[in-house]
Amino acid sequence: MKWKNVHVFLILCTSFLIYSFSIYLQPLSAKKAEGFDVKKASEGHLVWQKYNCQTCHQLYGLGGFLGPDLTNVISTQGKGEPLIRAMVSAGAKQMPAFNLSEEELSNLIEFLKSVDKSGTSDPRSFKTERFGMIEQNEKK
Repeated sequence: MKWKNVHVFLILCTSFLIYSFSIYLQPLSAKKAEGFDVKKASEGHLVWQKYNCQTCHQLYGLGGFLGPDLTNVISTQGKGEPLIRAMVSAGAKQMPAFNLSEEELSNLIEFLKSVDKSGTSDPRSFKTERFGMIEQNEKK
């Protein structure tokens, strides 16, 4: 009877090890990214950080309030890649023109595509008071 328990224990331990290795070698929930190049998106995230885009813009409602939330700018009708290219290259009212290389700009757009595919944001509207204070508009 004692040897039978040892055999059961060894079988269970072996099964556990095989199962654990199979999870680490090939994750069950791994999905291939669709609609964007993961490597270019990673490089685009570095461009986002290099030029401190989060200072003025938001992703998922987090970041600065000077520029718009860019979480879903790629899929928003009337915006998308052409608008991003134009705004980054030429600038706007409060946004300076950035002298990005074509590779940096492509990578930045790929990053914004990856963000767009990952979810949606809940951009809130704010109003600027007379002396610079910013308050959230009340929902009606």
